[in-house]
Amino acid sequence: MLVDFASLPEESRVWIYQSSRSFSETELVEVNEAIKAFLQDWTAHGSDLNAGYELPYNRFIVIGLDQQRQGATGCSIDASVRFIQGLEKKYNIDLLDKMNVSYKQGEFVAYKTLLDFKAMAKNKSVSKNTIVFNNLVTNKEEYLNHWEVPAEESWHNRFM
Repeated sequence: MLVDFASLPEESRVWIYQSSRSFSETELVEVNEAIKAFLQDWTAHGSDLNAGYELPYNRFIVIGLDQQRQGATGCSIDASVRFIQGLEKKYNIDLLDKMNVSYKQGEFVAYKTLLDFKAMAKNKSVSKNTIVFNNLVTNKEEYLNHWEVPAEESWHNRFM
């Protein structure tokens, strides 16, 4: 069942998918509708899942699941991955590649391969103060408080 992301408890599980590029305005409308339809029908062993989403920066898909009511199962997680793969194919984007890094350059969100990001750190093009997106957060509380952080406060620190 689709719920407002803001209403999800802080312990809710989150999955963050970063796009290799920003969605266009037309794509945003379509992606919003697709996610709403998917989450409205998302179930685990026949039970509705209370889930919400956000599309921050027109570039990330953040799905939150209230596991207090009903937790995700292997089949429901597989269904969500298949849904994301469908978006990748339809819009010719990468959403599941975890070997890429997104970070802020002012208000602009940049996207680089991990190798490029490492080289940028070595060349001092990014620093420990560069705001990075820590897509490894696992719940809503971490997402709200530790997703956009200086590189020195994230796993990205190993490259600084």
